[in-house]
Amino acid sequence: MSRLGGTASDLFARMQRNDPELLDLYTAQTDQEFEKAFEVLLEKAIDSSERDKKNLSDLNEDGLTGYLVTALNMTGLTATRETNSNGHVDITIDAGFFTPMRKKLGEAKIYDGPAYHVEGLKQLLGRYTTGREGRGLLVTYVKRANIAGLMRKIRDKMDANRPLKQKGKTQDHSLRWSFISIHRHSCGDDLQVGHIGCNLHVES
Repeated sequence: MSRLGGTASDLFARMQRNDPELLDLYTAQTDQEFEKAFEVLLEKAIDSSERDKKNLSDLNEDGLTGYLVTALNMTGLTATRETNSNGHVDITIDAGFFTPMRKKLGEAKIYDGPAYHVEGLKQLLGRYTTGREGRGLLVTYVKRANIAGLMRKIRDKMDANRPLKQKGKTQDHSLRWSFISIHRHSCGDDLQVGHIGCNLHVES
């Protein structure tokens, strides 16, 4: 016979002890609270990829994204690959049954310069995003040295060119080697995208 209680308060208490970040996500009342809680879980998944980078060094974008989606699911999120949203989206994260809907879409690229990064942004904003989702994700797997400088290069190029109707300069993100951009979407609203750097450089 299980000694665990079966009430909602028992479940809440167990989540407070064992999964406080996930509980923060599920109980978020505002978009800002939701994003703050999500960033903690995202960082855990990114960190998992970085700590296993030697074993991931031969993987392509699909393989790296498959690993990242698995890591996201291990944090308690519900993440899938190739889910349809006007095309097959690299990463879809469904954070449960909420009003408004808490869903995030993500594109993932191996770093190959600012222009390639912007191509991923075009896919995410111009094709997959309807405008109903939360802040988008553009994950950049950096296999080269100096991820700080390379992500800064992308950021500087975007601030200079303002692609995809970018509004103003990019903003700092709580995660290292990452930043946020805001874009006027075809739905008529301004949408945020988190550009997330993942350090997969392996010393030779």
